Amino acid sequence: MSDPFFHPISGQDLPRFAGVPSFMRLPHLTPDDARRADVEIGLIGIPWDAGTTNRPGPRHGPRQLRDYSTMMRRVNPASKIDPFALCNCADLGDVNPNPVDVQDTLTRITEFYADVAAQGIAPMTAGGDHLSSLPVLRALSSAYAQPLGMVHFDAHTDLYDTYFGGYRYTHGTPFRRAIEEGILDPKRVVQIGIRGPMYDGEDIEFGRSVGVRIITIEEFFDLGVKEVMRQTREVVGDGLTYCSFDIDFIDPAFAPGTGTPEVGGPNSFQAQQCVRMLEGLDLIGADMVEVSPPFDQSGGTAWLGVNIIFELMCVLSKAIDARR
Repeated sequence: MSDPFFHPISGQDLPRFAGVPSFMRLPHLTPDDARRADVEIGLIGIPWDAGTTNRPGPRHGPRQLRDYSTMMRRVNPASKIDPFALCNCADLGDVNPNPVDVQDTLTRITEFYADVAAQGIAPMTAGGDHLSSLPVLRALSSAYAQPLGMVHFDAHTDLYDTYFGGYRYTHGTPFRRAIEEGILDPKRVVQIGIRGPMYDGEDIEFGRSVGVRIITIEEFFDLGVKEVMRQTREVVGDGLTYCSFDIDFIDPAFAPGTGTPEVGGPNSFQAQQCVRMLEGLDLIGADMVEVSPPFDQSGGTAWLGVNIIFELMCVLSKAIDARR
């Protein structure tokens, strides 16, 4: 019987520097083609950073992440998971943003992901700034007709209410809006790695007041990765869960190419460990956001970013396989 799944082109067959880049060297399909091919994980780019309030650049993230993902191989050396053997995966291209209209782009993203979710495809997103996560969550929550749990790796809560005199939609506000809209169940949300100087602490006060479990970087290092992730799995439980990973969760010594770096974070290996310990959760999608190529000429941040995307694909594919 022939294998029905798509597989990455091997570097043994085509050099990694050759060919047109796609995520993980997988076929590039339209969402309609993906439906006909029974795709289960769709890699999607959101090249948009109109929610950025300081250093722009994540709009260029998906293109560089695609290029660097040609370096990935098939099997996770720690978990032994081969996501391409567990699930049919494909590159579904980019959402087409409107770079001069935030609300129009939010609508475009929601509609794109609503179509993807309606076909039973779990999205693995490369952003884009963190406001990109809000319309993705809107689409998924609507498709599953329930609030979602979330594991959120970040230096910042992104629970601010407004910026610049009342503006409600920036990369610092997506999860405040998601909780207000009933998209996220705050009692099933865990935020890991929070640190850095604050404006006033209102974002943390709000999160804790509605039941969000906020794990500061001090607590992260005091408890250790294993205990942090044990508590994380306990909080989100066995319900439907999304994972949002901001590259600035990782210390800027390892990931300098981001708009709002904060010192004192975990290293690359600790970040990989955290994602690996999501195995067993009922994951329905994930994103990697805030990779900003203009601030990292070496490309090391994107290389780290695609490794985290691969780790997320591993645990996401296990969750999909478990639901069969």
